[in-house]
Amino acid sequence: MKSILKKMIGEKIKLQLPGKKTLAGMLIEVGSDVLVLFDGKDYLYLPIVHIQNITTKLDPNEDEISAPTGTPNIDHDEELSLRKVLNLGKGMFTEIYITGNQPIPGYISSIMNNYFVFYSPVYKTMLVSLNHLKWLIPYTASQRPYSLTNQQLPLNPLNISLARTLEVQIEKMTNELVILNIGENPNFIGKLNSLQNNFIELITAREETVYLNMQHVQTVHFTNL
Repeated sequence: MKSILKKMIGEKIKLQLPGKKTLAGMLIEVGSDVLVLFDGKDYLYLPIVHIQNITTKLDPNEDEISAPTGTPNIDHDEELSLRKVLNLGKGMFTEIYITGNQPIPGYISSIMNNYFVFYSPVYKTMLVSLNHLKWLIPYTASQRPYSLTNQQLPLNPLNISLARTLEVQIEKMTNELVILNIGENPNFIGKLNSLQNNFIELITAREETVYLNMQHVQTVHFTNL
């Protein structure tokens, strides 16, 4: 797919993503596992693995997307990769899209093997699975989430020891109250009992036991962080 995409650089395209989500814009750059799309307003960095199909046939309103007048907000000299985008964007105010219809603004504070730590003014400290990141949008230097000041939204490092993988990190938080996948389902909120055989065991508010497949865990945040 990478070679196909490279031929489309400079063209307007439409991408189909999981959850019947579509994005349209001008293809700006193609890296080893990520592409940069300009949608007329923002530069979106999308992991190629989530692209289900591509078309150059756009709706009339999509075809009117203007070409960028500036450059992407992440400067780099070598070929882009998702991990390089995350590292270059570390500490920048960024908008990420994981699930549902609500982008999450904040900033990346740490990048581990298969997840990264994201601080959101709304959700606080979150662990985000790299496998489920659909795209991210780095803000310009003058943009801040919700117009918060430095005092309201400081760039603070996370003062805990992080495991290299999300699975091990979750195991370390046994007996803690956790919220999975932004709490989009009541069964995704509860006390973390264990992680065994790739299934998380949660005890819900009603003291019911729920088992969740680790492969479908997109975000984790802890009530004590």
